[in-house]
Amino acid sequence: MTVVRNRLALVALGVLALLVIAAVFSPLLAPDDPAKQQLLARLEPPAWEGGGSLAHPLGTDQLGRDVLSRVIYGSRVSLLVGIGAALLAGVVGAVCGLFAGFRGGWPDRVLMRFADIQLAFPSLLLALVIVGFLGSGLWNVVLVLGFTGWVAYARVVRSEVLSLRTRDYVTQARATGVTDLTIMRRHLLPNVLPHLATIATLHIAAAIVAEASLSYLGLGVPKETVTWGSMLADGQLYLGTSWWVAVFPGLALMLTSLAINITGDALRDVADPKAYRR
Repeated sequence: MTVVRNRLALVALGVLALLVIAAVFSPLLAPDDPAKQQLLARLEPPAWEGGGSLAHPLGTDQLGRDVLSRVIYGSRVSLLVGIGAALLAGVVGAVCGLFAGFRGGWPDRVLMRFADIQLAFPSLLLALVIVGFLGSGLWNVVLVLGFTGWVAYARVVRSEVLSLRTRDYVTQARATGVTDLTIMRRHLLPNVLPHLATIATLHIAAAIVAEASLSYLGLGVPKETVTWGSMLADGQLYLGTSWWVAVFPGLALMLTSLAINITGDALRDVADPKAYRR
């Protein structure tokens, strides 16, 4: 089964494409400055409700800031954090998994026991502790979410390498004097890349939700930077009267996570067709 034949995956890819376009071209697509306050237009409803206007299609928040513009700009932080955390965790996890699986012995035992210890702590709680120690900030959040996410990559890569290292082409390469580093880079890494891509896709969604959770609690990206999590925190007090302040960033977060997860499932099916048939 290919991604092209999966209609649900195509819809998810379309949503992700719109998200990327919104993030890259935010200054061109946003109808207003996301930080511009207009107190006379505060808590203005969406355009289709009574009292709304086309100047603010999704309404305004408690400070009169345009909700649509803030949702569009919030996509930039979400994508940056998600992709950055996935890249960092993927590199660290792939290196650790390759080394542990190929060498075995005490390096494997030490790395896997360290991974087990980290898995004993809830990832969000661990992120809260580290962010509380390092302080809030965009790159601190990326660093923390990357550090807390490497274990999944390492365990999957190690599992694959344990089965690949006994293959004939690996044995032949070692017999001809090829170094371990070259074997891992040329023969093992290309075979685990599809699995890394699948995990990375799912990790991006998890990192986006984690960043929103940290920002919601006031421990993520600074308040002056627009994020979906901070918008949810600001809008929770107005759910009964001005629902749009929190609902639209929540919908953006939900649709983004759902689209990424569906895409990750489709990539998994492509990487392992036998698992799909089961």
